[in-house]
Amino acid sequence: MIKVLHFYKTYYPDTFGGIEQVIFQLAEGSKNSDIETNVLSLTPGETNLNATIASHNAFKIHSDFSVASSPFSFSALSLFKELSSEADIIHYHFPWPFMDALHFICKINKPTVVSYHSDIVRQKKLLKIYTPLMHKFLSSVDKIIATSPNYVETSPTLKKYLDKVEVIPIGINQEGYDLPNSAVLNSWRTRLPERFFLFVGTLRYYKGLHVLLDANKDKDFPVIIVGSGPIENELKLQVEKLGLKNIIFLGALDDVDKIALLHLCYAMVFPSHLRSEAFGISLLEGAMFSKPLISSEIGTGTSWINIHNETGIVIPPSDPEALAMALETLWENPELAKTYGNKAYERYREHFTGEKMVSAYQFLYKSLIK
Repeated sequence: MIKVLHFYKTYYPDTFGGIEQVIFQLAEGSKNSDIETNVLSLTPGETNLNATIASHNAFKIHSDFSVASSPFSFSALSLFKELSSEADIIHYHFPWPFMDALHFICKINKPTVVSYHSDIVRQKKLLKIYTPLMHKFLSSVDKIIATSPNYVETSPTLKKYLDKVEVIPIGINQEGYDLPNSAVLNSWRTRLPERFFLFVGTLRYYKGLHVLLDANKDKDFPVIIVGSGPIENELKLQVEKLGLKNIIFLGALDDVDKIALLHLCYAMVFPSHLRSEAFGISLLEGAMFSKPLISSEIGTGTSWINIHNETGIVIPPSDPEALAMALETLWENPELAKTYGNKAYERYREHFTGEKMVSAYQFLYKSLIK
């Protein structure tokens, strides 16, 4: 039995982001194998050392404070030291500076894996302070896992560690996306246009939704936006200013409703324009539902999922005119959209299933056990 400890700044049910989804799938995908998984994370709530998420243990330590979206906890030190001593492999999820510091404070001397989810893009001043610790940390671990070859090629940080970098794409399981019953689907059909573009994600600065709204100002194609976040009010003001009538904000939805919309939508639009978008799980979900995809070329995993003129359309970032043309091309050419959607599904099956991701990590874990 190989015992793996995942360590990240947050986890279910506090947050439901892409990294949390990866950890969950690795934990649950290994439950019937010879790998036992524990997850240690910080929480804004009360400390809970007896939480169970699905079939794996999740240890949650109260966060004392945060700096630039990076939580810190004094009491996490002793628990991390205890759990890491019982583990065979420590699996870190980058970036999180507090994690790097604990790695050295606790003098970790176990096989270590880092899933490198993103460069640090926005906090450039803090990055200058953090850089020495970051490089010391990345130099000390055994393996660094990137989620796409595109990201390896465009990341200045990863290029320094090519001897220990391996690519394992994020994968999702189709079995977890069963269609809701006809009542749910029919309810959404009556509320929404017959055809619509769909965006799913947290409403953050790097998602490029302001570009999408600008692109849509002349045609006003139906666009459904699922998710909430810090720029929601700003986007709604932009919609009002542009006089758009076919933009519908639905807020955050549960999985059943999200799956219904993935099934019903005409195409997925994912206009993230900055490298903070390292992969794009929503694009992957669209591909899994055989939807044509629209995304921007930002040198990350979005263009590993969406191949231009094969699974959809890839445009330059922050280019409303190019995005408007992409929207119109799909809207006016249903057969082309269907062809792209079918190719997107084929690509999902070839590269991005949850089984492929879990199997690759299991092979990696076993290779690290001497």
